[in-house]
Amino acid sequence: MALLLRSAALALVACVVFGSPALAQLPNPYGAPITTEVAKKAAAAALAEARKNGWTIYATVVDVGGAIVYVERIDGVQYGSAEVSLEKARTAVAFKRPSKAFEDAVLSGKVQYVKLPGGLPVEGGVPLVADGKIVGAIGVSGVTSAQDGQCARAGAEAVSPPPAAK
Repeated sequence: MALLLRSAALALVACVVFGSPALAQLPNPYGAPITTEVAKKAAAAALAEARKNGWTIYATVVDVGGAIVYVERIDGVQYGSAEVSLEKARTAVAFKRPSKAFEDAVLSGKVQYVKLPGGLPVEGGVPLVADGKIVGAIGVSGVTSAQDGQCARAGAEAVSPPPAAK
């Protein structure tokens, strides 16, 4: 009975997650695993953005399976941010979208996203894309959610620049 209830709950969560256009996942399929070189490049850009603003952060890069590929921090960052940066990265890669999408959903009143299995509804996790495919994700934690997101986007853009404006 417990298994049936759990299955039903997960099905409900899936319907909620995948049924909202605002939370639509990136259309990209997963690609080859991210290399350490690319992970370091993403983290370096995130940390550069933080240093430019006088912030202390952790930057964690994961592969498509959510395994840690690279972690770097700025001295003085709070220790709790190590785990938070990892969970933000895992959220972004598992659901193929920035963790901000879930934060926005919660802030708009969709509190069910707080209990999303494997999802942290806090800005700062961004998928990493190479050759049009998701190869991993970066998670940043240490300052405000918006500032974490700013650093994570800088990291993502260093390895997968946004399309040029036409």
